[in-house]
Amino acid sequence: MRFPAPLVSGRLVKRYKRFLADVVLDESGEEITAHCANPGSMLGLNAPGARVWLSRSDNPARKLKFSWELVEADGALVGINTAHPNGLVEEALKAGRIEALSRFAELKREVKYGRNSRIDILLTGDDGARTYVEVKNVHLMREGGLAEFPDSVTARGAKHLVEMGDMVAEGHRAAMVYLVQRPDCDVLRLARDIDPAYGEAFDTARERGVEIHAIGCSISPEEIIADRHVRIDEG
Repeated sequence: MRFPAPLVSGRLVKRYKRFLADVVLDESGEEITAHCANPGSMLGLNAPGARVWLSRSDNPARKLKFSWELVEADGALVGINTAHPNGLVEEALKAGRIEALSRFAELKREVKYGRNSRIDILLTGDDGARTYVEVKNVHLMREGGLAEFPDSVTARGAKHLVEMGDMVAEGHRAAMVYLVQRPDCDVLRLARDIDPAYGEAFDTARERGVEIHAIGCSISPEEIIADRHVRIDEG
């Protein structure tokens, strides 16, 4: 995924009300308010003074012209925009970078399923067999090289695991894909201390046959590419 225009750099003043961030732009010194497309806690990624990169929109209907895309943390660029993971995983799937999910004839996004839910990606094989793919964004790192999910309590995430288990029970495949939007992690582990209920739902989903995959990203101010396998530690 290439950014359509060069990103604008700045320094974070504060993130607040979850979806807003005040930033001082490097080039002009102007303080602006950017949209923060991330509902999580962003633990470890929203320290005042952090260097950040923003995209700019020319859409006159938008109230906020800037969107927060990247932050520098622990010496690495980290993607924080949760609007991107589905597209990044779609690119990876079409490029065959997730080997276990590389054989499909059709890919659709945001398809209704389960109990009034939408699956992020639905893969259909030549034989009509369906694979339900749910994508989760990961950017928490509390220990060097170890990515963790979730970074806050996510009842919605636990619900998705239950519904995907239901799809397996109906005879379909179902797969969780954890997209690690940082280049400095080679292992993914559940943050069971942050959300024990999610950990229990994860264990149950695995037992029911839900597949688990994780893929990491190369990140620059020009592009983000989901391009490498990340090992999963179930501890």
